[in-house]
Amino acid sequence: MNILIINSGSSSIKFQLITMPEQEVKASGLVERIGLDGALIHYKSGDFKVTKEVEVPDHETGLLKITTYLLDKEFGVISNKENIQIVGHRVVHGGKAFSETVEVTEDVKESIRNLFPLAPLHNPPNLKGIEVAEKVFSNAKQVAVFDTAFFQTMPPKAYKYAIPKEFADEHDVRAYGFHGTSHKYVSEKAIEYLKDHGLPNGKIITVHLGNGCSITAVKDGVAIDHSLGMGPANGLIMGTRAGDIDQSVIFYMIDQLGYTAEQVNTILQKKSGMFGLTGYSDMRDIEAKSADGNEDCRLALYLNGYRIKKYIGSYSAALNGVDAIVFTAGIGENSSVIRKVVCEDMDYLGIKLDPRKNAVRGNTIRMVNEPDMNVKVLIVPTNEELEIAKQSYALLNP
Repeated sequence: MNILIINSGSSSIKFQLITMPEQEVKASGLVERIGLDGALIHYKSGDFKVTKEVEVPDHETGLLKITTYLLDKEFGVISNKENIQIVGHRVVHGGKAFSETVEVTEDVKESIRNLFPLAPLHNPPNLKGIEVAEKVFSNAKQVAVFDTAFFQTMPPKAYKYAIPKEFADEHDVRAYGFHGTSHKYVSEKAIEYLKDHGLPNGKIITVHLGNGCSITAVKDGVAIDHSLGMGPANGLIMGTRAGDIDQSVIFYMIDQLGYTAEQVNTILQKKSGMFGLTGYSDMRDIEAKSADGNEDCRLALYLNGYRIKKYIGSYSAALNGVDAIVFTAGIGENSSVIRKVVCEDMDYLGIKLDPRKNAVRGNTIRMVNEPDMNVKVLIVPTNEELEIAKQSYALLNP
C-alpha cells in the first residue's frame, strides 16, 4: 500500500511516499518558498536527486508539482494518482478533541479549524494541506495525525496551570504538548532496543532537540509529563524561542519599556533562544564560534545544556527514577557537544557518557554511556514521517 505523507507548513510542503507494511521510502522531498519568488522543489527517489526552481503561487500548485514528479516516467514511483491509497497529514494541534489518529471527515476539518487560535502558525496550513490533497488525490483516504495526541495521557497534575479554574473549564487553557509524533516514535524504538538488550525500560526521558525543542517523561510507554504547554514556546531553549521565562519579564517589557504585546511575542518567539543569545540560530555555527573563542556562544551552549539538565532532574523525580535518556532530532542526534554539556556532572543520577562513543556520528540507534552506568544514554534517529505512515496504516488496516 502506498501512503503519501504530507507535512504542510505556511510556505512549504514536506513529503514522503512510503509503502506499508514494508516501511520502504519510495520518494521524498520538499517544496519550499510557496507564494514567494525563487520557490524550489527538492525531490529524491532511489539514487535520483534534483533541486529545481519552480513557480509555486499556492499549496495546490505545490502538491500538483509533487504529483508530477511522483508520476514522471523516468524517475517517478507511481503510474497514476490512484496508486496512492492513503494520504497521511501532520496536524500540530488537536486540542482536547483528538487523542488518537483519525480519518478526515468534514467534522474533523471543522475541529481543526476551531483550533486555529491555539496554533495560528501551524493548523491553518495543516488544514490547507488536507483540503488540497482531497482535491488532488480524490480517491485516497485522508488521515490526520496530531502532534498533541501522544500527550493526552498526561495526568491533570502535569497539564493544569495554577490559574483560576474557569480558564481551563471554559477556555481549554492547559498544557497540550508538541512534537508528539517524534516522542512517540523514539520512545517506542528505545523501549524495544532496551528490551532486546535485557535492560530496564519502563522509565524513559526523550529529548527532542532541533530548531524547536522539547522533553518528555515516558512511563511504560505512556507520556506523563512534557516541557511544551498550550503553545510550543516554553520549556527548553530553542533556536529562536526563549523557552521558560519569568512572567515578570514580559510585564516589565510592556509596562516599563513600552513594547506592545505583539512585539514581545515576536521577540520571545523569533528573536530569542540561541539566536538572541548569540546572533546565530544554527547550532553548527554556534559550536564553531564557541570553539574559536566566542564567549557568547560558549555561554549559550552551557545555558542550553543546563536547562535540559534541570528538566532531566525534575522528570527523574516525576518518574521515581530513570532507565534511559534518549536524544533525538537534528541537534540531539548530531551534536556531541550538547550531549556532553547535558550529561556532564550527572553521575549522581547514574548518567555518564563514554566520550569515544559520543563522538561517533551515525544514523542508527546507539548507546553512548559508560558501560557501568545504571542510566543508559541512547541516540535514536527520529522518523516522524514513518510514524505517521504507521499510524495511518494501522487505522485503516486494523
